[in-house]
Amino acid sequence: MQILFIADPLENFKIYKDTTFAMMREAQRRGHTLAVCEPRHVSWVRGGQVSAQVRHITLTGETDSWFAVRSDGIAALAGFDAVLMRKDPPFDSEFFYATHMLEQAEREGARVFNKPRALRDHPEKLAIMEFPQFIGPTLVTRDAAEIKKFHAEHRDIILKPLDGMGGMGIFRVREDGLNLGSIIETLNRDGVQSVMVQKFLPAIAEGDKRVLIVGGKPVPFCLARIPQGGEVRGNLAAGGKGVAQPLSARDLEIAESLGPILLERGLLLAGVDVIGDSVTEINVTSPTCFQEIFDQTGCDVASLFIDALEAAANS
Repeated sequence: MQILFIADPLENFKIYKDTTFAMMREAQRRGHTLAVCEPRHVSWVRGGQVSAQVRHITLTGETDSWFAVRSDGIAALAGFDAVLMRKDPPFDSEFFYATHMLEQAEREGARVFNKPRALRDHPEKLAIMEFPQFIGPTLVTRDAAEIKKFHAEHRDIILKPLDGMGGMGIFRVREDGLNLGSIIETLNRDGVQSVMVQKFLPAIAEGDKRVLIVGGKPVPFCLARIPQGGEVRGNLAAGGKGVAQPLSARDLEIAESLGPILLERGLLLAGVDVIGDSVTEINVTSPTCFQEIFDQTGCDVASLFIDALEAAANS
C-alpha cells in the first residue's frame, strides 16, 4: 500500500516514543511505501482534486537522521491507498477546515483514517456524555452558578476546558472552594467558553489509564499515567509516569462496549482514558502510547494497528 501520513513536522518527532513513527516503522517493515505532509500542505483548487505537497520517505533506522526523502511533489489524496490523519491536537479552526477538505478527498475516492466526519463530530471530552453508564458525575456548562452548585454537591471537583490537551488548563478545587470563582472566570471567560466539571476521582493516584481500541477491539494492555509529586494530572506531557499494565475487568468491559460503536462511526483508532472505573475522555484525534506499551510489555500495538489498517483499506 501507499500510505500518506498527515502529521506535524517530522523534524519535531521524538521517535523513541512517537506513535506515528511506530506506525510508519511497522508499515515500512511490511513493504508499504510512506509519504508525509502537514495539514498546511493540503489544498483544493477549483475543478481539481484535493491534493497536497508530499514527501515520499524511507526510514533509515538511525536515531538522528531517521528518515530520507526519496522524492517530493504534488499528489492527489485519492491516489493513496490510505491516508492517516495524525495531526496532534488542539482541534482548532484549521483542523476543522482540514476535515472538510479530507471529506472531499473521500468523495474523490480517498480512504481516510480516522474518518474526517468522525473526527469533526466526536469532540474528545464532550463525547463521554453519550455514555453515562461509564462516567462519573459530570457537568458541561458556561454558567458559573451551575458550576458552583455542582461544587456544593460534590465538594471536590476538577474543572477543564473542552479544547485542552496534555493536561492543559486543568484545575482541582477542594471542599474549601478556594479560588473557585477565579478559576471559573479564567476558564469560561465571562460565560463565553464552555467548561467541563467532574467530581474528583481519588483513583487518579493509581493512574489515568489510556485504553487503546484498534479496529473496534481493545489492546490487552493500557498505559497508566501516574501523577508525580504534588500534581493532580497524570498526563505524560505534565510529568506523569507511564506504567503499562493489563486491562482490568472494568477496562475490558468499557472497551468492548465502546469499540464496535466507535468503529462503526469510522474511528479505526481511539484512546479511552479511564480513572478507576470511570471514562474521562475518548481521544480520536491522534491517540498515542503505542511505544510505551510495547517497550514495557512486548505487546506490538503498531502491528495490531497496521493489521486493522490493511483490513479497512482493502474492505
